[in-house]
Parts: sequence; structure tokens; C-alpha cells
Amino acid sequence: MRRLMVLAIIVFVFLAHTALAQEAKVIEAAKKEGGKVVLYGSLETPVVDAVMAAFRKKTGLNAEYWRASAMSVMNRSMSEYRAGNPLYDIVLNNSDPLLIMANEGMIAKYDSPTAAKYPKDQIDARLGPISRYGIVGVLYHKGLVKAEDAPKSIEDLVNPKYKGMLVMADPTLHVTTIQWLSSLHKIMPKERADKFIRDLAAMKPTLVESMLPAAERMANGEFPIALTFVKYAYSAAKSGAPLDYMRVDKLLGDAHFAVLSSKAPRPNAGKAFIDYYLDDDNMKILAQAGEFPNRKGIYPPLPGADKIQYVQMEVLESKAFEEKKKELGKIFLK
Repeated sequence: MRRLMVLAIIVFVFLAHTALAQEAKVIEAAKKEGGKVVLYGSLETPVVDAVMAAFRKKTGLNAEYWRASAMSVMNRSMSEYRAGNPLYDIVLNNSDPLLIMANEGMIAKYDSPTAAKYPKDQIDARLGPISRYGIVGVLYHKGLVKAEDAPKSIEDLVNPKYKGMLVMADPTLHVTTIQWLSSLHKIMPKERADKFIRDLAAMKPTLVESMLPAAERMANGEFPIALTFVKYAYSAAKSGAPLDYMRVDKLLGDAHFAVLSSKAPRPNAGKAFIDYYLDDDNMKILAQAGEFPNRKGIYPPLPGADKIQYVQMEVLESKAFEEKKKELGKIFLK
């Protein structure tokens, strides 16, 4: 037994040394490329600013970031790629748009040494390790809705008493919302899920571009309730908005990845960023910003975050995504 433990320690030290040597080699090559990496993504700018600052400090490499909604990130990346002039090296986005990009040959396979820290079932063959989760829930403004009057379940959200009180991302345009509605059958019977979607549309919620505007319009007091990412209950509270989220056993979410462009102008800088982004130091930065990183024992400082039972949303390939988008359009825009 003792020999096995010694052997395991030797293997661990060897692998760690090999990984550090590989990372140093990649960083040196990145400096010869110009010493910077260009990122496109849907992750909020203040979060990525903190990540880039720590990345610069550790590697000496600079980073630039352009942010938009998940679909807009995909569209800009795809336009540049098809024109033969991609300006970006890395895309930070959720699974559905990234899989569409993968089908276009836009993503390079990179086996980062940091990926060894992830269980095999959390590594996508095309996209690499899941870096974080975007968990969707029901948030409410405690100054406008008392805790006892807030929705107690997903289905409670369509109670007629909440009509006119809800803001959410447009389910005919927003990737994650389309995923979320398509995945409700994972947390309730399909018949009830189908009825809930029809009832939700009948509530005539105010529709906005993405999850962040939904949270912002609730945080400033325009709306008492929002269907958005749970993480905003933390980030808004930091800014003084009294938000909370509905506590239920299971919440749907999507997987997010950091991927390298197959036509990256600075491939080594991109690899260096992925090596850093997937490691423990960055997981802690993400958690402190309210994100849900894919690392056991690292949670955002949000009450009850460690008790959330995450349920992976459906991953929709391009054809299924377009079909669901049309279907939801008929329901929500009639």
C-alpha cells in the first residue's frame, strides 16, 4: 500500500512538472507571436477583466476581449472565419453555438495539460472540458416582492397574479432560453412542461435581448421577477440591489467552454489562455465573481449555492435548434 502511495506521488509530481514545462514552452512561443490573445465571448466583461488581469500577471501575456450575447458571438466569429480573416483566438461561450461552430470546422482540438484535472465525463470530445455552468432560475426583487409572495416553483411562475411582473430573454432569439424551454421535460413531466410553455407565453412577459438585461431591469426596480441566471442574485446584491433567487431542488443550466479557433492568428497565446482558464486559480476568480465554476468545492458566495442540483440542459444541434426556435416563435409571438 505504501509503495503504491509513493508511486502515485511520483507520477503526480512527474505529470505536474511535465505540465509546467509544456505551459512555459507555450507561453514563450506566444510571446514570439506578439504577446497577446484576443477573446470573443458572452461572459460579462467585469468577470473577464479580472481573469485577464490575473492571466497577465502569471504569464506576461496581454489579452483583449469583445463581449456580446451567445448568438452574436457565434455570428461575428462565423462571419470572420468564412471571410478568411478571423481576428480572435479564443471563444468563451455555451455549448449550442459552439457545437454549430464545431460543425463548421471552426474549432481546433487542443488537449491542454490542465484538462487532466477534469473527470472524463466532463470533457466534450470537440469542445474540451466544461469550465463553468450557466444556471437558470427565477429571481425576484425583495423590495417589490416579499419572500412569502415570491414564486415557489417553476410552474408557479405562470400564476395569473404574476402577469405583467416578469422579464426574460426573448425565447425566439436567445440561445440559452431556447435551450431552457426545450429542457423543462428533464425536471417535470413533458405534458406539464408543454403546458407551462404555453401558459408562460400567455403571461406576455417583457422580452429582452439576453439574461443580463433581464436581471438589470429587475435590479433597477422596473420588474419584480426575472427568469435569468442565478448568479445575478449575487452580482446585483454586490451593487446594492436586493435580489434573491427561488430555492428549488433542481435547476437547469448550460455548459460553457473556452475553445481555440482553428484559424487563430495567435494559436500559442490561445493555448496559454486555455491552460490558465481551466486551472484552479481561475476557477476561484470565476466563483468570487458569482459564477458557478466546474470545480468541486469551489462555489460562488451565494447562499445555498452548494445545495443547487444542477441538471444539464439539452444540447441542440443546428437543425434541432432552428426547429425549436420556429416552434417557440409560433407560441410566443402569436
